[in-house]
Parts: sequence; C-alpha cells; structure tokens
Amino acid sequence: MNSTKKELAPEQQEALLSVLKTRFEKNMNRHKGLDWANVQAKLEANTGKLWSLNAMEQTGGEPDVVGHDEQTGDYIFYDCSAESPKGRRSACYDRAALEARKENKPADTVMDMAAAMGIELLTEEHYRELQKLGNFDAKTSSWLLTPAAIRQLGGALFGDFRYGTVFVYHNGADSYYAARGFRGSLRI
Repeated sequence: MNSTKKELAPEQQEALLSVLKTRFEKNMNRHKGLDWANVQAKLEANTGKLWSLNAMEQTGGEPDVVGHDEQTGDYIFYDCSAESPKGRRSACYDRAALEARKENKPADTVMDMAAAMGIELLTEEHYRELQKLGNFDAKTSSWLLTPAAIRQLGGALFGDFRYGTVFVYHNGADSYYAARGFRGSLRI
C-alpha cells in the first residue's frame, strides 16, 4: 500500500477485488438482492475508497457489503471478521485518552487509526445491525463510536456478543485490552 497517495497499484486492486467478490458471493445473507457487478463498478470508480477497503482487509477486518443506500446510491461496507480485527487491538479510544494516561500508554488510538484508514467506527446502531447478520465478537469486543456526552465524562462504549445476546457497555476511554479492537464502516 502506498500510504502517502492512498492508491493501490493495479495488481493490488485486482487482488483486493477478487477477495471482496469471493467474500460477497460466500455471504449473500449480508446483502440480499445486491449484484456484485454493480458493487464492483462503484469500487472501480472510487480508487481512494479501495485503498481504505484494503486497509480494512490488511488489518484483519474482512470488509463486506452490508447494505445499499437507495437515496445516495452508496454501498455500505462493515468489518465482518468473526472477532474484532487483530491488527486494530490494544488501543485506547482517542488522542485525549492516550494523552491522559500517565504510564503504560498503548501505541495508538482507535479514532486515529480509523481516520488514517479513511473509515468510521461503527455506532451502537450499526453494531446491532451487524449482529443481525451473524454472531460477531464472541471472544473479543469492539470499541464503538461514543456519543460526546459520554466521552466528555471520560467514558467510551464497546460491544460484544455473549450468552446469545449483544451487549453494549462502557469503559474508561483510556483503557485498552489485547482482545478489544474496533470495527469500521465505509460508504462507497
């Protein structure tokens, strides 16, 4: 990946499109009624977004189409890996939380990582939508986009799936765990 230009070489684009097409065809329950040819055409017309999808893929997110916005024509991708993406764990919530830590600071924050990748964190609503498509985060948890009122009080939200139930809970935004990462979304 060329992170300065945020473009993929033609062979990287081809390889990524192949991976995405295979995943799309294997998981039709996530995007009933959608046609891969239309998705691919949209992807090929938005190479910057392909770079972001590749970043999602390279960090273990396994992005897949989960919807289509009829009003804008956008296809919506979420990270659909069974567990929170491995390449995005052990990070506190945001820069303010990282700077507030006195010791044992993590290497990065989820908000900075998401911004660098050109993606958005899943909201609680998005996370619950994702969980309707399968069981995700049965062994891990994922930070969620946190409302400002909660964040101003020092907290941040995360979700997981335990005991057949989706749980959304809170933690100090400065906390970080080896089993907590984040899931992203991307509109194309």
